Amino acid sequence: MIDAARQGVLDNPFGELPLAAIAAPFSPRLRALAEATLHWAAQPGNHLLMLNDAAYPPQLKEIADPPVLLHAQGDVSLLYCKAIGIVGSRKATVQGMANASRFARALSEAGITIVSGLALGIDAAAHQGGLCGDGSTVAVVGTGIDVIYPASNAPLAARIREAGCLLSEFVLGTPARKYYFPIRNRIISGLSCGVLVVEATEKSGSLITARLANEQGRDVFAIPGSIHSALAKGCHQLIRDGARLVDSEHDILDAFGMRRGRCESSMLEELTGAADVLLTALTYDPVPADELAQRLKLDPADTQASLLALELAGVVERLPGGAFQRLKR
Repeated sequence: MIDAARQGVLDNPFGELPLAAIAAPFSPRLRALAEATLHWAAQPGNHLLMLNDAAYPPQLKEIADPPVLLHAQGDVSLLYCKAIGIVGSRKATVQGMANASRFARALSEAGITIVSGLALGIDAAAHQGGLCGDGSTVAVVGTGIDVIYPASNAPLAARIREAGCLLSEFVLGTPARKYYFPIRNRIISGLSCGVLVVEATEKSGSLITARLANEQGRDVFAIPGSIHSALAKGCHQLIRDGARLVDSEHDILDAFGMRRGRCESSMLEELTGAADVLLTALTYDPVPADELAQRLKLDPADTQASLLALELAGVVERLPGGAFQRLKR
């Protein structure tokens, strides 16, 4: 009898969990959750992916602790594409969010899927940029897939459901808890060929994602910043530890062995007449935005908007102090 019991434990795929516990009937709460999950999965656009399922993302199977069950909404084909995680501070600067959006859009237009965590700041900007290209975006949430956190990102989540993919390993109804987000970070890195950190403090959760990416054998990229900025210190630490310094999406495309050129051209085609005027007037020497507006007799607000469009297109660079210069592309 003892030997049989021991053999039962050895044959148990759940490890040391007693077989009697596995064979026990579901509690009413667990049964209700299972029924709710099956009902959810029966709705159009909803998917349950088991670890032993042929449809489970192969890249994610490679990590040490892949989720046993994934809830997905939207285009699950994105889970099998070449992807890059883009993460960073929730309290990002305007420049940091512009960088995240620009990199994400350019990489998505090159066919790379953007993976992030649907948080405020860098995550949201990365998803928005990813939605602009064929690569689209995957949002890995740290709650149940039916719980959007933060609530202010609900419109963005709705767009991702339509044109991208929402993903969660947590059961339906799981609320936001701070310790859930580091857990979900391994999925962001696990789905990706590499992770780009845009802005991060020295104790940022983004550094957890970068560490996990490194442990999973993924590339780690970081955008440098001012030595006076707390939001650059995490990126600088990553670079000191061996992350690749990047200042252009081309650095990532090169690392992935992909051809350049297509990303910027489509953005440039969309520029307004005012942006064309600014681009013509800009030189490779720094010029303050207000000086440009005055010289060209343009509205200062319109000038700033056009300069941002040029920056996102990757043809001008914003410098400390509000100056801009043309990039040598």
